[in-house]
Amino acid sequence: MLAWLRRPENRFGALMVALGFSYCISGLIVTTESWPFIAGLHLIALPYAILFHILLAFPSGRLATRANRALAAAAYLTATVGWWACMLVQDTTRLGLPANPLLVADEPDLFSTLAKVRLGIVAALIVLLGLVLARRWHRSTRSRRRALTPVYLTGGLVLALYGAWAVLGVAGVSADAQETLERARVIALATVPFAFLAGLLRSRVAGAAALTELVARLGDGRRRGALRDALADALGDPALELAYWLPERERWIDAAGAPFALPGPGSGRTCTPVEREGRPVAMLVHDPSPAADGELVGAVGAAAGLALENERLDAELRANLTELRASRARIVESADAARRGIERDLHDGAQQQLVALALALRTARSRVEQDPTAAAELLDAAEADLEAALRELRELARGIHPAVLSDRGLASALEALARRTPVPVEIAAAPAERLPEPIEAAAYFVVAEAITNVVRYAQATSARVEVARDGEHLVVRVADDGIGGADPGNGSGLRGLADRVAALDGRLDLQSAPGRGTTVRALIPCPARGVHPAPPAETGTGVARPEVEPSSRAPGSRAG
Repeated sequence: MLAWLRRPENRFGALMVALGFSYCISGLIVTTESWPFIAGLHLIALPYAILFHILLAFPSGRLATRANRALAAAAYLTATVGWWACMLVQDTTRLGLPANPLLVADEPDLFSTLAKVRLGIVAALIVLLGLVLARRWHRSTRSRRRALTPVYLTGGLVLALYGAWAVLGVAGVSADAQETLERARVIALATVPFAFLAGLLRSRVAGAAALTELVARLGDGRRRGALRDALADALGDPALELAYWLPERERWIDAAGAPFALPGPGSGRTCTPVEREGRPVAMLVHDPSPAADGELVGAVGAAAGLALENERLDAELRANLTELRASRARIVESADAARRGIERDLHDGAQQQLVALALALRTARSRVEQDPTAAAELLDAAEADLEAALRELRELARGIHPAVLSDRGLASALEALARRTPVPVEIAAAPAERLPEPIEAAAYFVVAEAITNVVRYAQATSARVEVARDGEHLVVRVADDGIGGADPGNGSGLRGLADRVAALDGRLDLQSAPGRGTTVRALIPCPARGVHPAPPAETGTGVARPEVEPSSRAPGSRAG
């Protein structure tokens, strides 16, 4: 009862109360009245079914697997329905007992057969229980075994005595032998609560000692893994794992800074969070047994909270260094790809036109004296080719860095981008003042890449762009009403933008729930110094239906 009141969420206390109550009710068997007698006789096996359930569920009070639930259900059915079936065909008055009000027909042979079948089922269930408990004990940690050993020994002894008592009763051995087993069974059953108490006390004392040792070891050296080892010893779980929370990236990492996936339901592991001042710091991934007594895990987490916070910072630093190396590699690859693209565009476009122009000029020079009219025509054609090459070079340069962005600033460049986009784009907000060139370029390419993805993948009917200052930061937000479900890791476009923004100490986030559109948000540091008014913007609306896709994007990037 005390365990139930102390922790009502744990079913163990309720099961212990049910065990004691059912055993008291089965005492009605000593009465001389028919109905109370048959009720006590009918419930005589129920306490052992409940004990069967308790042993399977200890220490959490819950049956964790389908096999355990099936075993418990079989035990309850055998103790109730099986005994009830036997009572339908036995006349208890022949044994000098009160009358059986449930008697349908007195069939001694059928009763013997049913009793033997029921006894066989009981014996099989006890054997299966022993195998389950032995396997569980063998796989348990040291701390878990401290709690399991006295409980399993006492509970197993009670069930074994019950099985022997039932066998002797069916075999018809002497009443003295049955009475001796009956007394031993009752005495053993009375010790069950003390066995549970001993198991819990052993676990609690060992936990206190482990906590004391943990506090002493927290001052040890900074060897990587020392904290994990100390916590593993304190909880008695050699397989303990630690994960650390990165609030900016909203993900878990390990001590080396690599991403960490928390185990899901059915994995056989329990996750216990550690917080400091209401903030998540770390996650202890451990064996489920210490979680049955949350005080130990909570005390361990509180004692190691500061050390976990320090190690979290170290892990965050390692994660940032790893990301920085990867970002540098991607920037180099992007720059190389951009150069190769420019070389290919120059070779296939302007270079061929210039080579043809050189040939045309050479031909015109050779004919200028002999055929001035033909030479003049060749010069006209060369002039047209030269103008076409210049246009192509301007288009190529505009793809690298839009001229309107350099000349008129971010607001005008976004208006021009919106007019070229085949999906209606609303420029809801844009800074009127000029910003530092790297910040303007980063903001522009974020919008350009996001709009390109809207056109290519989002199946959207409209998009909305907001660029505004928020204190010392520039917030860039592009939202669409498309199908959502974008994957930031699938494609180099968004990764390239994330690298560009990260180079300015900013952050790029993506929200793209399926069916709810996509929102790209960049937060770029933008101090007030260096800001000055922009030239007058071009006239026109920010919502348009142009006929070509946006061609301005980050060098070397493609839609993510």
